[in-house]
Amino acid sequence: MKQIKIVIFCTLVSFSLSAQTKLDLPYIQDYADKFEFADPQLSSDLLQVRSDRNKVVHILSPDGLLQPWENKIIKSGLYRPLRDMNIVAIDSYKNQFVYLTDEAVLSNAWAGRFYVEHELENATRFALAEDFTILVGAKGKLVLFKRGVKVWEESLKAFEPEEIIFDEAFNGFLILTTNDLYLLDETNKLEKVYSGPDLRAITPFEGDLMLGTKNGVIKLDGLSFNASAIDDNLPNNSITALASIQGELWFGSMYGAFKLRKDGKYDYYASKRWLVDDVVVDIAEGPDQSVLVLSSKGLSKINFIEMTLAKKAEYFQKIQRLRHIRYGFTSELTLETPGDVSSGYYKDTDNDGLWTSMYLASELFRYAVTKSDDAKQNAYEAFEAMERLTDITGLNGFPARTYERDGYEMGLETNGFSEEWRKEYIEKHGRIWRLSEDERWRWKSNTSSDELAGHFFAYALFAELAPDKAWRDRAIHQIVIETNHLIENDWDLTDWNGEPTAWGKFNPGYVNHDPYIFGERRLNSTLILAFLQSAYHFTGNALYKEKAYELIDKHAYDKNASSPPIPEDLSEIGSLADLGVDWNHSDDEMYFLTIPAFVNYSFTGEQKQRHLRAAKSHWEIERSEKNPLWNFLYALAGGSSYDMDESVWWLQEFPMDLVGWNIKNDHRNDLPGIEPNIRGQEYVEVLPPDECPVHLHNMAYINNGGNGAVREDPPYLFLLPYWLGKYLDAMNNLKN
Repeated sequence: MKQIKIVIFCTLVSFSLSAQTKLDLPYIQDYADKFEFADPQLSSDLLQVRSDRNKVVHILSPDGLLQPWENKIIKSGLYRPLRDMNIVAIDSYKNQFVYLTDEAVLSNAWAGRFYVEHELENATRFALAEDFTILVGAKGKLVLFKRGVKVWEESLKAFEPEEIIFDEAFNGFLILTTNDLYLLDETNKLEKVYSGPDLRAITPFEGDLMLGTKNGVIKLDGLSFNASAIDDNLPNNSITALASIQGELWFGSMYGAFKLRKDGKYDYYASKRWLVDDVVVDIAEGPDQSVLVLSSKGLSKINFIEMTLAKKAEYFQKIQRLRHIRYGFTSELTLETPGDVSSGYYKDTDNDGLWTSMYLASELFRYAVTKSDDAKQNAYEAFEAMERLTDITGLNGFPARTYERDGYEMGLETNGFSEEWRKEYIEKHGRIWRLSEDERWRWKSNTSSDELAGHFFAYALFAELAPDKAWRDRAIHQIVIETNHLIENDWDLTDWNGEPTAWGKFNPGYVNHDPYIFGERRLNSTLILAFLQSAYHFTGNALYKEKAYELIDKHAYDKNASSPPIPEDLSEIGSLADLGVDWNHSDDEMYFLTIPAFVNYSFTGEQKQRHLRAAKSHWEIERSEKNPLWNFLYALAGGSSYDMDESVWWLQEFPMDLVGWNIKNDHRNDLPGIEPNIRGQEYVEVLPPDECPVHLHNMAYINNGGNGAVREDPPYLFLLPYWLGKYLDAMNNLKN
């Protein structure tokens, strides 16, 4: 094994790194538990949510007290007397539940002794201070009780309390109406301290008072009550709730909840990834450092737990094996009932080979780091699924996109093409799905370059990292037959009908058709050279080097591949925008999977440095995505500085929920925008992954969208960059 490690280091890992222990540091992971109505008849307006020291959660509705239970909201029936009371508000005092009814303020704590009749008509709000002092509010009136005795009351015209709180810093009660804020101090003096329109919520925070309005947030100075200008640079300005929880300021709005961070930015919790729905009614502290977000259709419990990325990887590995393995392939899970993973079934995709190669690679890296037999078996299983892609076609190294039992194939389309294109293709060429020789299976034709990029990436790693020589030789065989297929078919991926596939063309006439070195010209040159370099590296067969130099010397493929990703001189063509060019992030995915072989298997030292410079130029453009997969693949290709902090940030912010919920960010006022550009980047900084739609490493700047929760994507999305990062760390430690 020691000898194998040395070979691995010399071929794949030619970089200089410092120890990357950040991958194992504990951090706070957030995730959501969501509770919806068990009985549709309970779906009335929800009012408040609170929890107590026993970790019980109460939800107040016009139907009485409700509670969450096993992801449902049910009637709370533990205290039968409460069922028959008209409860109009709830609160927590000394971490025990207190209830305001139409007759009294009461609690079941303290042996049930606490009971104060308020004798108010239409009481709506209340709050408690020390020694069980109670302020009760109703339309046109406030009443104060101490030790159960009424000690003060006042009638007010055009008065109806929206919220009442007691704040120790002010040593008084704060009463909010839609247009005014009052302070009732310790001397029972009532004073109007602020007036403004559309007031909706209040909370003390860091010595000041925060007021939520339908147009933003106002801060009142804690000493003078002077108001700041309204802050309307929020994720949503229509504020419905405010709460100071564990020293952090939380906002509820008409479009989600959000939390103020120490850097002045916001963590945004919206969409069904986080909330039952986005119209927030109330926010309160929950059990075990959680935050309870009550919305119009249910309750969401935002949990914050200490976690390491290693524990997160364990979680995702369980999900990957439990729900995302089809015939050994990595598979997406299609959900018959949107959002319900228990209704999931496997569906073939155009890119089963590519996605499987990425999971296979993650298991190879896990094996290299841990020597886990489970990782080895998973990698071997995935390899066999990919190996069959060439076996099932019978076309001498031509790989299918995927395969399925005859009659059960589902993906009739092909990525990147319209329904009209599919019909035209079938009329000219026949069905995209072809019957296998044994007539029991169908395999999907029209295989594309992104599949080949995944294959060569995984097979090279397998030939380096698999512990058993017989299996390594099988991977080398796959590299050979797929390379030979391209050579024998004039550099094209040639289908069952003798025609090149739509996106499998590497011949010089196609690659060099564009006079400007951009897009496919650079990418396809890089891919084919990396394929040939890989075949030569593992076999020593001079044919592959000769063929590579034929493309280099006669057709400038090395010049193409070594060029910058965006032409430096645009003087003849204006701007790329003038050409209608969009940045293809799926091409980025192919490129980064290819650069370890493109750089490390170079034929000469001078060529290797040239290839590394090309890889770095592409990485520099992509680094604003903070994507650890791009960063770590660049490091695997020899990059010496690769944004470790940003990579860890991405992994920590990666969502625990991979269902394709519909997500919107285009309404947010808190995100500084930038000018339109070919990369589709909308904001100065990329959003955290848990605030964006789930994507397959190819849509970093897609901030709005989703698939209606009809799919759960596979967790290799996290596992590959995580285990690659661990592998780089292990190899660096070996070097030292």
